[in-house]
Amino acid sequence: MTTTTFELPTPAAEPLATDVVDVEIVIPVDNEQRVLADSIGRLHRFLSAELPLSRRIVIADNASVDLTPALGRELARAYEGVEYLRLPAKGRGRALRAAWSASNARVVAYMDVDLSTDFNALLPLLAPLLSGHSEIAIGTRLHRDARVTRDAKREFISRSYNRILRLALRAKFSDAQCGFKAVRGDLVPELLSEIADEEWFFDTELLVLAQRRGLRIHEVPVDWVDDPDSRVDVVSTAVADLRGVARLALATPVVRFMLVGVASTLAYGLLFLLLSGPLGSAVGSALSLALTAVANTAVNRRFTFGVRGRRGLVGQHGALHSAFH
Repeated sequence: MTTTTFELPTPAAEPLATDVVDVEIVIPVDNEQRVLADSIGRLHRFLSAELPLSRRIVIADNASVDLTPALGRELARAYEGVEYLRLPAKGRGRALRAAWSASNARVVAYMDVDLSTDFNALLPLLAPLLSGHSEIAIGTRLHRDARVTRDAKREFISRSYNRILRLALRAKFSDAQCGFKAVRGDLVPELLSEIADEEWFFDTELLVLAQRRGLRIHEVPVDWVDDPDSRVDVVSTAVADLRGVARLALATPVVRFMLVGVASTLAYGLLFLLLSGPLGSAVGSALSLALTAVANTAVNRRFTFGVRGRRGLVGQHGALHSAFH
């Protein structure tokens, strides 16, 4: 793999809550009293000793009902540069949206609270964004240089899901769901304004929208160890993700045009069967074709291309009719 060298900013002092920092790392949590204190302590020690950047850690609490809120507030008091953010509802995407929207950092990032990703990948994740080389950076467990420890079931699901993304959405990134991502802070508002999902599909939607905008996505192979105590419901998450994939696929004019074309063809066949008997096959075919052509163009104008009003209607009818036939 080709190694790229990036220039980093001069190290800065530990930030105050209102300071502009180089990087803000969000840790989404949901009833994580078992691991929260240890994870924040480990991350804080690593950042203090190894990361030559000004930084802030934000604990984004998704309505936890265990001791997580009390621990989060205590950790924010105990560690300089750690903040606690309480949200009233669940959803990793909701947590990231709230924290990133309020951030003034040059780069916003997030890591899973189980810290499955080795810390040594953090600087390679942040450097291309701070240097201006890329706009988004993601960890990938599916690169040949990644070292991953997890069971065969999760490996199969991950590879299958990313294969679906490549086929359905023409995704060029390799691992949509690795809990290790960073985004340039100045791009956050416009990206968040387009993301609809508030849960696990948030990551995928972020990357797909970024790719469609032509943003550069830098990938970092990671050393990653699966958390055996993960409470993610794999089945329900997979179903929700597939719904999200379908929604994004339908958001492209090409797919909507194809769906309208299929529906138009089926409608033509049904009309032909109904009209050819009483009117004859020639008249029935001509009338069915005329009706479906008009309907096809009307639906494509509104559903596929979002066109309203009568301006250019005749020309569009001709163009769409020629394209369809």
